[in-house]
Amino acid sequence: MSGGSKPKVVFVLGGPGAGKGTQCANIVRQFGFVHLSAGDLLRAERNSPGTQYGELIETHIRNGTIVPVEITCKLIERAMIESGKAKFLIDGFPRNKDNLDGWTREMEKKVDLLFVLFFNCSEQVCIDRCLKRGAEGSGRSDDNITSLKKRIETFHKDSMPIIEHYKAMNLVRSIDADKPVNEVFEEVKKVFANV
Repeated sequence: MSGGSKPKVVFVLGGPGAGKGTQCANIVRQFGFVHLSAGDLLRAERNSPGTQYGELIETHIRNGTIVPVEITCKLIERAMIESGKAKFLIDGFPRNKDNLDGWTREMEKKVDLLFVLFFNCSEQVCIDRCLKRGAEGSGRSDDNITSLKKRIETFHKDSMPIIEHYKAMNLVRSIDADKPVNEVFEEVKKVFANV
C-alpha cells in the first residue's frame, strides 16, 4: 500500500453473539468505514474459481486446521487496496496469538491501528442471542448450544489475551454489549466521535 497516509484500522472483537456484525453495519453507515471480516474474505477466496489461495484454504477448512495467518493478512491487504478507501473495521481478527504475531510481521507498519473495539458481552446473553439467531434461520450451523459453548471457550482462551495485550497499550475501547442494540450503538458513537 503506497500513497499518502496509512489506512486507518479498527479491530472489532467480541464473543459469538456479542453483536459485532450488527454494530459494524451501523458504523459503516454512520462513519464511512469499510467492514472487512477475515472469515468472509477467506470464504470468498475459497469459493472463487481459480483464486490464488482458494485450494489451500479449502484444504485447511476440510482438515479443520487454521489457515496460515500470512494468507489472511494478504486477503485483508488486498481488500483494503481494492476498496480504494482509507478507514477499515476488521472484524473477528486477530483472534489468537498467531494472528497477532502474523499481523505484527505483515501489516503493522502498513496501517495505523486506531484502537480495538471490544464488545464485552456476558456468556448468557451471547448464548441467548445466537440460539435466537439460529431459531430465526441464520443458516449458521454453529448457532447451537454445543458449538456455542466451544466457541465461547475458544474466545476466552485465545482472544481475551489479545484484548489484554492491547489494553496494556491503552488501545481497547470496551463497550457493554449486553444492552439493547440501539443503546450499544450510542456507546459506539461516542468512541467514533473523534475518528
